[in-house]
Amino acid sequence: MSLKTVLILLGLALATIFALVCVLLTRERSPRTCQQLPPEQEDIEDGQSLVFADLTAEEMSQVVRYLQGHLGVPLLDASRANPSDNCIASVDLQVPGKAEVLRFLDGGGARPPREALAVLYFGKQAEPNITEYVVGPLPTPAYHRDVTVHKYGGKVPYHRRPVTGKEYMDINALIQRELKKAPRFLTACCESDGTDLVILTTAPRGFKSGDRVTWFVLFHNVAGTGYYLSPVGLEVLVDHGDLHISRWQLRQVFYNGRYFASTGDLEQEFVAGALEVIKLKQPQADAVLGSMKPRRPPGPPGPLQFEPQGPRYSVRDNRVTFQGWSIAFGMNPNTGPRLFDIRYRGERIIYELSLQEALALYSSNCPGGMSTRYLDGSFGIGRFAYELVQGLDCPYTATYVDRHYLAETDTPKTNQNSLCIFEHDSAMPLRRHFSDSQSLYYGGLRKNTLVIRTISTLINYDYIWDFMFHGSGAVEVRVHATGYISSSFFHGQGTDYGNRVGPHTLGTMHLHHIHYKVDLDVDGQLNSLETQDMEYEIVKDPWSAQNTIERPYLRRERLEKEDEAAFPLNVPMPRYLSFVSPNPNKWEHPRSYRIQVISFPGKHLPTSSSMERSISWGRYQLAVTRRKEEEPTSTSIYNQNDPWTPTVAFADFINNETITNEDLVAWITVGFLHVPHAEDIPNTVTVGNGVGFFLRPYNYFNEDPSVDSSDSVYFSTEQDVRACGANPLACLSSASACAPHLPPFHFGGFLNL
Repeated sequence: MSLKTVLILLGLALATIFALVCVLLTRERSPRTCQQLPPEQEDIEDGQSLVFADLTAEEMSQVVRYLQGHLGVPLLDASRANPSDNCIASVDLQVPGKAEVLRFLDGGGARPPREALAVLYFGKQAEPNITEYVVGPLPTPAYHRDVTVHKYGGKVPYHRRPVTGKEYMDINALIQRELKKAPRFLTACCESDGTDLVILTTAPRGFKSGDRVTWFVLFHNVAGTGYYLSPVGLEVLVDHGDLHISRWQLRQVFYNGRYFASTGDLEQEFVAGALEVIKLKQPQADAVLGSMKPRRPPGPPGPLQFEPQGPRYSVRDNRVTFQGWSIAFGMNPNTGPRLFDIRYRGERIIYELSLQEALALYSSNCPGGMSTRYLDGSFGIGRFAYELVQGLDCPYTATYVDRHYLAETDTPKTNQNSLCIFEHDSAMPLRRHFSDSQSLYYGGLRKNTLVIRTISTLINYDYIWDFMFHGSGAVEVRVHATGYISSSFFHGQGTDYGNRVGPHTLGTMHLHHIHYKVDLDVDGQLNSLETQDMEYEIVKDPWSAQNTIERPYLRRERLEKEDEAAFPLNVPMPRYLSFVSPNPNKWEHPRSYRIQVISFPGKHLPTSSSMERSISWGRYQLAVTRRKEEEPTSTSIYNQNDPWTPTVAFADFINNETITNEDLVAWITVGFLHVPHAEDIPNTVTVGNGVGFFLRPYNYFNEDPSVDSSDSVYFSTEQDVRACGANPLACLSSASACAPHLPPFHFGGFLNL
């Protein structure tokens, strides 16, 4: 073999070895780049947040078994119970008192006993009533105590109970029997025998305390689409107040602008030719108004968000931590999402942040629409938060959490994957600056936010509840409305109350008002309320005294009484309103958190209305009161069916007590007026239909805390912007190789219905 051949072979061998080394190095480096990093852990004792944790399914079952064995009366399963029976309506966590919790969290005190709140309907008693029991300690109950009188000042009258699913089924059976008395009318108007018509409840139920008389609106039902857009013009008034179902009656019938005493009278009028009938064809599934079925085949997939090295947040039990944030989360089956012990950088900012109520108040020239004021808490905002669709309701790679509840049955139910948690890249800088003067540089930080989300489907509407935590120390609360509008049959002067959106469909005007409780603890429990706003003063210019200047100045004011801190809806309030601590920051300003409301509500119900006190929280866009254990919520599930004598009237919370250096609560109302229009078909879109509020640090820190973020970007003309070590953005090209292996799509949200 010649020397030349040897040298050639040696060179090829060296080249091969070099190539193999490069491949091995690349393979070794790639896993390190994509290796999942453990999320940062906050310095909070393990298990402390469990003091706020929702009940487990087993704990609920233990409570049911205890009550069945210790009350001395028969308890029927609520899913089968008649109004004349006794049953367990619901079981939920009894949240311990704040003082007791803080002694445990902050003072080394004993863990509060774990307890449940059980609501029972006692229909089989001499005086039927609603009773609430606290049952504990869990997981092995040994005691119960009646807290009804302590909470409400007396027994809760039985007629205030929410309508159960069993009661709706019995009402539907009554209506179906009554419809059989008008066969020729139904054939002519609706091409129906009544069995394919569905009913939609209204609320409240009457005009005075003790009433349980409800208008039900009838719609064509087409499988696979929302029936809410297909009213047939027929509405019936049912009296279902008697404990005995056999005594329930259909009191009135409405059709196309006219009222009748019964379906039999309606039939007689039709047969006599004295009734104008609008003939509707049976809607077809492929052409029905409001179908959400795709009209085009799927296109290419859109952008996908993923975490190259795994989630940067951590979820453990009921606590999530993320870049300095720590939040305990949960779900009330009635009022929906609730957060507790919200800390940033180890300091508690908010003790409680919870949804209280969602009001939908409608208009129409039909009886059902014009009398509807839904208080969704009585239906179950948390209970009807169903499974979220991965990749649409939340990012595909979000963390999904199951929620358990017990309502209208003795068996706990689970809404799988009904709450999601994810880090959201908003594609917007949180802050940035490009310097083109003196020195040349760029500095910025992406606005990445931790989001806790759940979505409630309340009959026709879907509410998207978001709680967002920003790197600047700000908390953002947002609600978006989507789903189907509710509608009335279009007749007469219907457009005085909405817009026509179909051949016989009136999209009825309504308002959405949402109420929240915010128990802020800014640098401690004792806070005051301060407002700041601008005014102009006219002054002579000090350098010549020959001209005048309109100079803005800052007007500060401390509000001392609750009456001063109750700001009416739709009336301008100070632009800056803050919970302030007695302690200053480095610059001698009180450490504060500012409340900033983003809302465009409709008009509140006139205070002269007989039912206004039941929603008197809606009088105020913001009201600040002293915190009291006996004022835990701004409303009650019992207000819906007796708004004329409300079980809880928020207006009574405001009694001009001092709010200086006290433990304070902010009660915030947000909302919007919705006049449905053609583009609400098939669904209302979320664009433009979102409202909420911010809780923003205001002199709480000495500087923007996000400056400590490891995501910060800075480079200048003196740096190589392509170097990954100097510029994190230069590392993103290699991060694209870390795209995750997505699990197969799964959805089981129909299983528990």
